[in-house]
Amino acid sequence: MDSFFFGCELSSHTHSSTFKVKEEEDAEHVLAWPMLCLTEGAKEEWNVVEVVARNHDHQETAVPVANLGLSGQPMLSVGDCQLQPPIASHLKSGSGPVRVPGRPQIVTISSVSEEEESEEEGSEENEEAELCPILPAKKQRGRPEHSLVG
Repeated sequence: MDSFFFGCELSSHTHSSTFKVKEEEDAEHVLAWPMLCLTEGAKEEWNVVEVVARNHDHQETAVPVANLGLSGQPMLSVGDCQLQPPIASHLKSGSGPVRVPGRPQIVTISSVSEEEESEEEGSEENEEAELCPILPAKKQRGRPEHSLVG
């Protein structure tokens, strides 16, 4: 897996930024997006940041993700948020500047050879053969050894 740093700044001069990648058959791209923060020069106002990305049905959806202000919340940690490109960030209100850092990750998808697949299948069959069958419990005949008397 390869990763590098990416970042953009949203402001009154640049309201939008889009992170795009060239699609590859043998690689999957993800943008790890840890936080948003106001930077030097921010005014005493609220800044709303919206993200447009694909949802689980691969349809574009717009979601407001942050409402940042110097007197209230100058920074927002979004944890381990990972989005698939293309991802557009918009400054919906306010003049910023809002810094949007990210870490693009490229996961190379290697094709598994048929020989490796057959080895894996063979090991799965061996694992199944090693499992003991579940047998029904034997019934005891006669009087039980322990009895509860109250």
